[in-house]
Amino acid sequence: MLKKIISKTDIQFSESFEIAGRERYKHACKTGLEGVVSKARDSRYVSGRVNDWVKKTCAQRETLAIAGFALDGKKWDGIYLGRRKGKELIYAGKVDHGFDTASAKDLRARLKPLIRETQPYAKKIAHRGIWVEPSLLAGIEYQAKSAEGKVRHPFFKGIREDL
Repeated sequence: MLKKIISKTDIQFSESFEIAGRERYKHACKTGLEGVVSKARDSRYVSGRVNDWVKKTCAQRETLAIAGFALDGKKWDGIYLGRRKGKELIYAGKVDHGFDTASAKDLRARLKPLIRETQPYAKKIAHRGIWVEPSLLAGIEYQAKSAEGKVRHPFFKGIREDL
């Protein structure tokens, strides 16, 4: 049987906090943590879902450049994101959630005139996409960032027209 090894960056243990859970949660989100796991003081761990242990994840938001899009055959399969670092564009992940048929069709039409031959990233990535000039910005909601800066569990919230 294989066991997953959990690194110290995956889970952070802490002492018991004698503050309101809502206050602790707000602080965790403000400091960029993925969320908190709370439990009733006298509860024991049991396998499966129980009401004595609760996981509450934080929602982070960021505006990122759209660097390309993906198709699965002819079907919409999300967008590739980039984060500006000086004049360079760094790969920030792929978002394939948050699109309905209408928003995917609209976004594809807006990206079509921006298509380019090469990736706009400073460092080439291994993904195959349809690359675009990174002039459109997307509002993205996510739970956390990986060590490399990629968004985890991202959700497309819309094009940022206000910037």
